[in-house]
Amino acid sequence: MPPFRRILVANRGEIALRVIRTAQEMGIETVAVYSDADRTALHVRRASRAVHLGGNRPSESYLDIGKVVDAAKRSGCDALHPGYGFLSENEDAAAACLAAGIEFLGPPPAAIAAMGDKVEARRIAQAAGVPLVPGLQEDVDEPRLAAAARQVGYPVMLKAAAGGGGKGIRIVRDEKGLLEAFHLARAEAKGAFGDDRVYLEKFVTRPRHVEIQVMADKHGGVVFYGERECSVQRRHQKLVEESPCAALTPELRAQMGAAACDLARAVGYVGAGTVEFLFSGGRFYFLEMNTRLQVEHPVTEMRFGVDLVREQIRVGAGEKLSPVPEPRGHAIEVRVNAEDPETWFPSLGRISRISLPGGPGVRLDSALYRGLEVTPWYDSMLGKLVVHGADREQAIARCVRALRELRIVGVATSCPVALRALQSDEFRGGDYDTGILERIDRKPPASRRELAMLAAAAARFLVAEQAGARAAAAAHGTGEGPPRWAQLGRIERQRRFVP
Repeated sequence: MPPFRRILVANRGEIALRVIRTAQEMGIETVAVYSDADRTALHVRRASRAVHLGGNRPSESYLDIGKVVDAAKRSGCDALHPGYGFLSENEDAAAACLAAGIEFLGPPPAAIAAMGDKVEARRIAQAAGVPLVPGLQEDVDEPRLAAAARQVGYPVMLKAAAGGGGKGIRIVRDEKGLLEAFHLARAEAKGAFGDDRVYLEKFVTRPRHVEIQVMADKHGGVVFYGERECSVQRRHQKLVEESPCAALTPELRAQMGAAACDLARAVGYVGAGTVEFLFSGGRFYFLEMNTRLQVEHPVTEMRFGVDLVREQIRVGAGEKLSPVPEPRGHAIEVRVNAEDPETWFPSLGRISRISLPGGPGVRLDSALYRGLEVTPWYDSMLGKLVVHGADREQAIARCVRALRELRIVGVATSCPVALRALQSDEFRGGDYDTGILERIDRKPPASRRELAMLAAAAARFLVAEQAGARAAAAAHGTGEGPPRWAQLGRIERQRRFVP
């Protein structure tokens, strides 16, 4: 008998498809939810049935706890899988599921709340004996700010207490820029999380970002599936991940894994989670815990030959953990984002043509199809290219080959940046850190001639845009042009012809 009869997948895109596929293999019916913008999405077509939530904005659909839980109840679901993002780290959503008699396939609400508050997470980690980055555990206010920064020692990081995903973070190298950075970090934290508390940490120079994949059951069992290196980042957003980390010794790996498991036990964790560390100078420091399935979980699956979603479903149903297989070879994942590789602006438009990579050891997790409209409502990630090789050298070569095979026409993607990173001497040598993309993409200052040509092209473009806006306003009988986000795709297409 399958562990559940029917699961509601409270997400969209590739992660919704990912969960649906595993559930179907286990003989479990699946229910998709969708917004107005996702009426034709693949996850809606692949699920056993689908429930329309309405609206386009996440707040009107995928983030509306009442709508999502009601959809699960009305469709007779006995479990809910949140995927990642949206409600996956929302303790209120987990509590609402439990109150409705629906199994939330994630940790208990108390564990989500404890690890979601970064100040509280540091306190728990310290009590569990997990090494911390030097800093102040409590949130700081403006009167104590300067003294606190001097106590920690420059350079420091201001970080949102309720943060995650790289938001609400500012690096401050001296007291001169401290106050401005403090206000910016608070404002960003308030906008992203509704909580403007920040705390101080010592900024670790040339750190590597290494994370441990843990899984826990309801019987007190906790295991870890090795580590993932996530140091190829842009503005704290990961682009390339690999496993294993080239810098870890077996002893350090065991120590880091034991620390991650101790932290999971300390909060009564259940399900899949990731404990993230900074690694520098042969030492590791606790960064945060993500109380969900990570975007980069396929890296671990490829290397260990496991299905982490299956394990989530099993332990959610009360079963004991499966034994951890021996890892083999090397795995690399590249996130494919709908972003301009030069400016990192979102790229909007309709996908007119796709050519997908294949061959041994190649996996593409995506919800792409020809005609897909990339809208401004959701995250820019289109999919994840994952490869496995016998060793790191083969994995890199395979990933480069697969990236060159991948063709997406209609929107710009971040693939050229990932290719540059994979082919760089720094990455190939394995001795890199979180600043690798800044060094690879460092460009010489523009010449006066280039700046003049850019200004002239921008002026021509603005004139054309104003004329187009007036024409659109006349056609629609209003005094306004098309919305700003609708112009973004045209702006990006135009700027490709600017030197």
